Amino acid sequence: MSAGSTVTTNLVERVGALEASVAQVIRGKPEAVRLAVACLLARGHLLIEDVPGVGKTTLAHTLARSLDSGFQRIQFTSDMLPADVVGVTVFNSIRQDFEFKPGPIFTNFLLADEINRTTPKTQSALLEAMNERQVTIERNSYPLPDPFMVIATQNPAEYHGTYPLPESQLDRFLLRVEMGYPDGASEREILRSQSHGSANGVEVTPVASGADILDIQRQVEDVRVDETVLDYLMAIVEQTRAHEHLALGVSPRGSMALYRAAQAMALTEGLSYVTPDHIKRLAQPVFAHRLMPSVRQGPGSHPAERCSQILDEILHSIPVPI
Repeated sequence: MSAGSTVTTNLVERVGALEASVAQVIRGKPEAVRLAVACLLARGHLLIEDVPGVGKTTLAHTLARSLDSGFQRIQFTSDMLPADVVGVTVFNSIRQDFEFKPGPIFTNFLLADEINRTTPKTQSALLEAMNERQVTIERNSYPLPDPFMVIATQNPAEYHGTYPLPESQLDRFLLRVEMGYPDGASEREILRSQSHGSANGVEVTPVASGADILDIQRQVEDVRVDETVLDYLMAIVEQTRAHEHLALGVSPRGSMALYRAAQAMALTEGLSYVTPDHIKRLAQPVFAHRLMPSVRQGPGSHPAERCSQILDEILHSIPVPI
């Protein structure tokens, strides 16, 4: 990345336009919007988890519509099959040969809506795509478009008719974001805007192309991470692996995820380097869903909440480098 102010200013303006496009619909949630944009710029996949009706699908849909790229939405249900996601090979009677019919996964942005309402077999259809950005059908591999991002929404695991995502699936999501309820002023704006007949009264138009995103993603890789910041990141990772109340700590994929997410977050703020604050700020959305509490922890809060609490304890126990 060039150190020139012009390039940095141009990048900030391009990223800022994308954030502003999403924020005009997702009101009162600037941190959720910035995390979603940072996840995109870090070449990651995003998991949005919360109770129904707080804007999970709207956030995913608005981010995709803000870009001039391919978009597909899959509403996951209990009777879906893997072929409904990746596609199927059919016999062409005219050509007298088998041909592959691509599924909705062959797009730039895939909205996997309520992903935990389908069976683990169908959930697993996304694993290869999310990790290797390709799909293999009957020994033939088909590359996916670039950029490619899965934005999945899910209701909390305790809701009826849900299948909890396995650890291998959760580990492939760079970030997990919780929406939460809007504040009173933001919700009042949402209610007032309903008469306009569109999402929060706003028509979303693309502000960037797929080529723009690829260019920014390449520049994210040049954001500097000093050794002291990397030491801080690794100290957090090692504590999760050694903690007596965690049966599963952060994997190497998880540590790489925080590294990339911090680079992307720094770029969105116009910085050419990662600060310790970026690491601390992103530790929860990057790490919490990758942890598993030990059975020795005893009864108490929900496992996801317990993991978040333990991670908070770890973050408070490790000095932040100055």
